[in-house]
Amino acid sequence: MEMKPYLALFLFLLFSSLPLLLASHDGDFDTLMKLKDGLHGPAGNDLHDWDTSAPTHCSFSGVTCDADARVVALNVSYIRFHRPLPPEIGRLDLLVNLTVACDFLTGPLPLEIAALPALRFLNISNNNLTGHFPDVDGGFPALEVLDAYNNNFSGPLPFGVAKLPHLRYIHLGGNFFTGEIPESYGGIGSLEYLGLNGNALSGRVPVSLSRLTNLREMYIGYYSAYEGGIPPEFGMLTSLVRLDMANCNLSGQIPASLGRLKLLDSLFLQWNHLTGSIPPELGGLDRLQSLDLSINELTGELPESLAGLKQLKLLNLFRNHFRGHIPPFIADLPNLEVLQLWENNFTFELPEGLGRNGRLLELDVATNRFTGTIPPDLCASGRLEQLVLMENAFFGPIPEKLGDCKSLLHVRLAKNFLNGTIPAGLFDLPSVDMLELSDNYLSGELPGRIAGDKLGVLHLSNNWISGPIPPAIGNLRGLQTLSLESNRISGEIPPQIGDLKQLSSLNLRGNNLTGQIPPDLARCAGTLEVVDLSRNRLIGEIPEAITELQNLNTLNLSRNQLSGHIPADIQRMQSLTALDLSYNNLSGEIPVQGQFLVFNESSFVGNPDLCGGPLRGAVPCGFSRGQARDGPGAGRGRGWDWKRFFVCVVVPLAGIILVGVAAPKGWRAWKGKGRPDAWKMTAFQRLNFTAEDVMECLKEDNVIGKGSAGIVYRGSMASGAEVAIKRLVGRGGGEHDRGFTAEITTLGRIRHRNIVRLLGFVSNRETNLLLYEYMPNGSLGEMLHGSKGAHLGWEGRCRIAVEAARGLCYLHHDCSPLIIHRDVKSNNILLDSNFEAHVADFGLAKFLHDSGASECMSSIAGSYGYIAPGTPSKTTVTTCLSVQIFFVCV
Repeated sequence: MEMKPYLALFLFLLFSSLPLLLASHDGDFDTLMKLKDGLHGPAGNDLHDWDTSAPTHCSFSGVTCDADARVVALNVSYIRFHRPLPPEIGRLDLLVNLTVACDFLTGPLPLEIAALPALRFLNISNNNLTGHFPDVDGGFPALEVLDAYNNNFSGPLPFGVAKLPHLRYIHLGGNFFTGEIPESYGGIGSLEYLGLNGNALSGRVPVSLSRLTNLREMYIGYYSAYEGGIPPEFGMLTSLVRLDMANCNLSGQIPASLGRLKLLDSLFLQWNHLTGSIPPELGGLDRLQSLDLSINELTGELPESLAGLKQLKLLNLFRNHFRGHIPPFIADLPNLEVLQLWENNFTFELPEGLGRNGRLLELDVATNRFTGTIPPDLCASGRLEQLVLMENAFFGPIPEKLGDCKSLLHVRLAKNFLNGTIPAGLFDLPSVDMLELSDNYLSGELPGRIAGDKLGVLHLSNNWISGPIPPAIGNLRGLQTLSLESNRISGEIPPQIGDLKQLSSLNLRGNNLTGQIPPDLARCAGTLEVVDLSRNRLIGEIPEAITELQNLNTLNLSRNQLSGHIPADIQRMQSLTALDLSYNNLSGEIPVQGQFLVFNESSFVGNPDLCGGPLRGAVPCGFSRGQARDGPGAGRGRGWDWKRFFVCVVVPLAGIILVGVAAPKGWRAWKGKGRPDAWKMTAFQRLNFTAEDVMECLKEDNVIGKGSAGIVYRGSMASGAEVAIKRLVGRGGGEHDRGFTAEITTLGRIRHRNIVRLLGFVSNRETNLLLYEYMPNGSLGEMLHGSKGAHLGWEGRCRIAVEAARGLCYLHHDCSPLIIHRDVKSNNILLDSNFEAHVADFGLAKFLHDSGASECMSSIAGSYGYIAPGTPSKTTVTTCLSVQIFFVCV
């Protein structure tokens, strides 16, 4: 049968092109195998199915092919390569989408990428890439999306991207780019997203950016230091939905022209040097949902035109110089959820209807000059989580309705003029983690029903509270700080205090407590660090069980009616640095061994029957009071010649002991002088292992993580203890690093259930090793994006987000000094055996020793992009929580 012409032509074309197709197929296969070889580190990688035995490279994980088996997409993310991206990537000439995010890639970006003719989507975010970004003429001809966020690129911003005709999205934030924003960026007519935040840019913000009429989102703030202010021409960006110019040294006034951005839903201008008042024109932004003008130098009163912001959910105006009253329309904004006005000069009362919109989540008006009563309907929504009214002049009772607000997490009403009884419901809220009502005129008794596993801090000091401490106090199983000082509390200390297994600080000073000190305190041995029971009417002996508190730093039992001997085993309490037993009825000899050598006379004065130790002018032990009264001739021949005994026996004996102790230490110090390998361990609690045990764990097989700050090892001690050992890069323990030691010591004192506990550190002149409690379930980032991510449900993710936010909130609000983390990301949220979140890695932490000072953090290294889009200061709970929720949703 004769073959038809068109069939013959088809077969000819098929067989003539087959060698070319096979060559292309084999070329992509070979290229992928070379990529695997180039990315293969000493610990291997996760490209296990990229194997020569596979039927086709199109079945490799992360690889997408077209109908001709050519690679068109490559998505290999969340793998710890710790290697440069091989230049062979440029051989995949039909590649449309290249996504290699969160892979710990290092080195420069290969120039071959710029030559890929079909590449439209390039995502190299969250790596450790360095050097200048490739700026090749004619490069990236088809590129539409460029995401290089959160790397270590440096030098000027690439000029070549301004010539890319199809570019819609560019994110170069979170790097180390310097210099000015190129004027040519204003010519990228197709651009919809511009992200330059978190760099070190300077110069003036170019007016040319106002020509980007298709631009919907612009982020150019965070740690750049521009000159001048916001260009008024930005009012021409009529497609703009989100404008973020926070923390970039802007000055001058807010342009009224921004009121023309009718599509704007978010305006972030916080943490600058803006002056003047809020332009009334901003009231015309009827789609605006978030307005953050905090930490500036703005003045004046709130304009009435803001009543038009009917979609507004977040209003942050804290740390400015605003004055006057809060207009009633604020309470009428139907969608308002977050209102933060703290540290201004606002006066008069809060609007009576605040909270009646049924949406309020957070209210913080601390440190103003507000007066009047607390609005009764703040929790009308049943959603209120944060209520911070401290340091004002509010008076009257606390509204009873707040006791029914089951959503409350954080209640701080301290330093006002509140009176009346505390609503009993506040002690039975299921989610509250801080209740601070100190420095008011509150009265009445504590309720008999107290519950709440989440309550971590209970501050009721300096009030008029009376009655006993109810036994139900033991139900607060998560309580870490209990402060009832300077009240009128009476009765005995309930033994149920011993049920508080997380308790680190107990302050009952200045009350009318009677009875004995309960030995049950010893049941808090694992956590208790501070005990102050001074200025009460306690009787009996100091219980021997108190010496079991091996983590105790401070013990103050002064000005009571305690009797009996001082427990000798206090000498073994190595963590105890402050002891006050003064003004009691204690008797006997003061021990002079062990930890007692730390304390001076002031720890024991006012006890007439104590003798020996550091007391000066006291009756010697074994010498009767009658002998002391009878004068120098009395008892001669019956008693000791104490002066002669002291000179002839005690002084020589002390000298011998001193020489015996000092000589070996001096020899070791001389012998070890200049030795960089002499390790010293500093513990912040009792540890049952040594520095040598720690060193044994520094093996490659024990590595569980690596980062720019150092290497993390898992340490399994002979005693059964497990710790995480972080070996810091480039930090020594010599004399030059005293500031580091001081900050680490501060971190070692932090105790919060959602913060990883720093157990101690081991150091020599070259290296510091930080010892943390071990978290068996790793980081949130690994849990989300690793093989176990599918097992973490939405309820668990939300719980982890809230727990992490609580840890950050403690650092920002309640720690002393305040600590700003500055590197919040999912990999720094660790999970314990119960998947409870713990904030970790304080390598970039900033200590705010003066909580009232606005400190500028001008230099940061690390994960810029994870800095929250708000200010990391006093009330960043909204920001922190939103960031954490973002982490668990991606």
